[in-house]
Amino acid sequence: MVLQRLQIGGIQDVTAATSNADELTKLAFDHCLFPVIDQETVRREGPRIYVKGEGIELTDLAGNTTLDMMGSHTRANSLGYGNREIAQAVFDQMTAVHYVGTTSHFAEPTIRLAATLAELTPGGLNRVAFTSGGSESVETALKLAKQYQRESGNKPRAYKTISRWNAYHGSSMGALSVTDWLAVREIFEPRVPGHSFIPNPTRYRNPFDMAEEAYFELCATYLEREIELQGPDTVAAFIGEPVMQANGVQVPSRHYWQRVREICDKHGVLLIADEVITGFGRTGSWFACEHFGLEPDILTMAKALSGGYAPIGAVITTDAIADAIPMLRHVHTFAGHASAAAAANAAISIKRRDGLIETARENGAYFGAELAAALENHPIVGQVRGLGLWHCVDFTADRATKAKFEDDTVSVIVERMRAHGVLACRIGTALEMSPPLITTRAQLDTAVEVCARAVNDVARERGLA
Repeated sequence: MVLQRLQIGGIQDVTAATSNADELTKLAFDHCLFPVIDQETVRREGPRIYVKGEGIELTDLAGNTTLDMMGSHTRANSLGYGNREIAQAVFDQMTAVHYVGTTSHFAEPTIRLAATLAELTPGGLNRVAFTSGGSESVETALKLAKQYQRESGNKPRAYKTISRWNAYHGSSMGALSVTDWLAVREIFEPRVPGHSFIPNPTRYRNPFDMAEEAYFELCATYLEREIELQGPDTVAAFIGEPVMQANGVQVPSRHYWQRVREICDKHGVLLIADEVITGFGRTGSWFACEHFGLEPDILTMAKALSGGYAPIGAVITTDAIADAIPMLRHVHTFAGHASAAAAANAAISIKRRDGLIETARENGAYFGAELAAALENHPIVGQVRGLGLWHCVDFTADRATKAKFEDDTVSVIVERMRAHGVLACRIGTALEMSPPLITTRAQLDTAVEVCARAVNDVARERGLA
């Protein structure tokens, strides 16, 4: 697939935006900040401004279309663009009662959403606190864990949280303090005190050059040693992404998570599963915890909760934890926003009705197999891996040593894919694709073909193949 020129004459908003491309670009440069990207790069390449989306296709200011294999870059877009059913649900709610506040103020869609989340999540998770997004969900989960340990009397001195190397849990100060990925933390140090980090279960290459299963066991054992080092009475919680994003889709073993659960139980440490990325079908199940038989004490969610159609997140916990807290000392202005809840209810209903979780599982297995067949033996490809509709190609400059590229090779491959009409994303040593759950096998085939072409072309041009 190559870039295509759309016939946009009959689409008023696209035509207007395209005719004002220079003005929009200037306004963006003059008035917008660009997070987590070098400003020189933005100035050189320009901001990416899109004016229309349909299905999994995006149209930019120049009228070019691309397949969005990144779920709107943040992986939140699980149902594609232009879903009128969700838009109608939001419109209907906005014209009834768009927002009623927070604390004890609720609207019907928010209450129904809480009940649905209790039904969908694993184990005894039953009580929901709503937020506006992922970072807020993590902030809420950390506060919930600390307050529970104190209010219950189990651990009155517990204020510490253990996280993992290369973890990403958000960019607000509490979430930032359990984060070790992306260039979002160093300049803001010192962070919130009481947080420590342990090794993370990493596929393909790990810092101790161990076999994967042995390394996963070390990571779990390290958690217990860290709890003992910090003092069990001071450790409130352990937080982890069931599947980590750093360097692309780090899928651990089932045994790893079972060991983590046992260790947390032994020492009275609450286990927080951060499913902001992995929830609502991304991994081929409603929640990634299901793949590992994991029942967390607290689970965070956001992103695909509404299919990306409205900013909303949530935290769910057990009755035992919720009932031990007389008053949750935490609040967000737009927590449980009625219109956002309506979007989430519609998104979940569509996924249920259309069997999209099962489709993600089946199409994801197909996608992974096709990617592996096309690339796993390539001289600069170290590993192709993934789960559900979330896959990556992890690159290496030397297959014998698993050395990573120190130059811009991976970024150039991603840009070459974009030039051929497919949006992917670099994530450390890998490129990643996480398309909407509605993506067809024909579109997956296109993505595989374009990815393989980009890898082959860049490798040949640089004398790497």
